[in-house]
Amino acid sequence: MSGLTIALTKGRLASRTMSLLENIGIHCEEMYTDTRKLVLEDEGAGVKFFLAKAGDVPTYVEYGAADLGVVGKDVLLEEKKDIYEVLDLKFGKCRMAVAGFPEGKQLLRSGADFKVATKYPEIAREYFLKRHQMPEILKLGGSIELAPIVGLADVIVDIVETGSTLKENGLVVLDTVCPVSARLVVNKASMKIRHEEISDLIRRIGSSL
Repeated sequence: MSGLTIALTKGRLASRTMSLLENIGIHCEEMYTDTRKLVLEDEGAGVKFFLAKAGDVPTYVEYGAADLGVVGKDVLLEEKKDIYEVLDLKFGKCRMAVAGFPEGKQLLRSGADFKVATKYPEIAREYFLKRHQMPEILKLGGSIELAPIVGLADVIVDIVETGSTLKENGLVVLDTVCPVSARLVVNKASMKIRHEEISDLIRRIGSSL
């Protein structure tokens, strides 16, 4: 595996990924220090790591800056990069959902014009196209739950984990778009050039799940 570079999503996914890799003998002590280095390394295994924002991980992998990456399925669906999705890592589980006030369910069935607020316009657009609906989609970057409360949108499309924020604000899940979890992705050229060692790494990770 010497020389492989792995892009990790900052935050909980990075911590869970490192725990998984440690189970198969890949360690990076620098990950747990206050270092300001941007690229970290397991010198014994020769594997390099770097942390990136979730939305950037597929780009690093697509263009070969990283051979592999770990990122949520939501990001893959939204970004649509030309990379291989090879493994569901079974953590970071949540769901992409349509949510709003309870009366929103009737609105979705009525075929009337409505507005959707979301951080995921591509996912939202595809979901509603499958329902033969074309609502106005508003892209937001902050607390999406605010949009129906202040009247900006009728419903939202967003990640739902516990649903507590929705409940506290009088909102409910109206429909589930898709399940979401962390996925292992691979650069297409790397898979071809370093097929044996990457396939071995995928097998080992899969066996440890």
